[in-house]
Amino acid sequence: MNFIGIIPARFQSTRFPGKPLAHLGEKPIIQWVYENAKKALDEVYVATDDERIYQAVEAFGGKAVYTSANHQSGTDRCAEAAQKLSGHLKFEVVVNIQGDEPFIKAEQIEGLKDCFLSPETEIATLIKPITNAAEITNINRPKVVINKNQEAIYFSRSPIPFVRDFKPEEWISRNTFYSHIGMYAYRFDILLELTKLPISILEKAESLEQLRWLENGYRIKTAQTLYENIGIDTPEDLEEARKFLK
Repeated sequence: MNFIGIIPARFQSTRFPGKPLAHLGEKPIIQWVYENAKKALDEVYVATDDERIYQAVEAFGGKAVYTSANHQSGTDRCAEAAQKLSGHLKFEVVVNIQGDEPFIKAEQIEGLKDCFLSPETEIATLIKPITNAAEITNINRPKVVINKNQEAIYFSRSPIPFVRDFKPEEWISRNTFYSHIGMYAYRFDILLELTKLPISILEKAESLEQLRWLENGYRIKTAQTLYENIGIDTPEDLEEARKFLK
């Protein structure tokens, strides 16, 4: 099976304009992401609507593709890029790699790829066992519950599952909790279908795009990772990443 990695990257950001081009060490963030993705994928493209990002990617020897400025999500941007690239590249699966996580591991991408050893897999994503009790109640860290086939049943900003008869601080020792790591892989045909789905009730409630897919009957296979990715959403996050790099 052939895979392609696509890194959605836009210049405009409410909390951190120009984030992909901000320097971490001697390289812009987008270069870190691209080079780490290339460790697991032969074909990787940055999908952007901004000439500055496009030129920066080409300057470090990467590949980029222009996409519309009107996309509401990285999934939509990935779909447009994949459609454009499908004219001259052969691939069955698209890996959507977050453009603001410079320290992604090749092993994480390989975990997603392994999910497609099963011909039944439509969508795959990463999950991580929670070891810090405070993370269970952190609304900025979506949680996920899975079935015996390692498929996602539900994603929520609330603690799931609720552990009855025990105090919240005891839950982590009474049940296994998973946080969701926002990296996805989709069969190309499924990705195109996802972009045609209307916003759903649960998605609106939780502000989690993947709930739209579950509500419409799509199955999301999960792969476990033990690595904690560092997402850069603000200038303060960048400073923390710089400390981590040192």
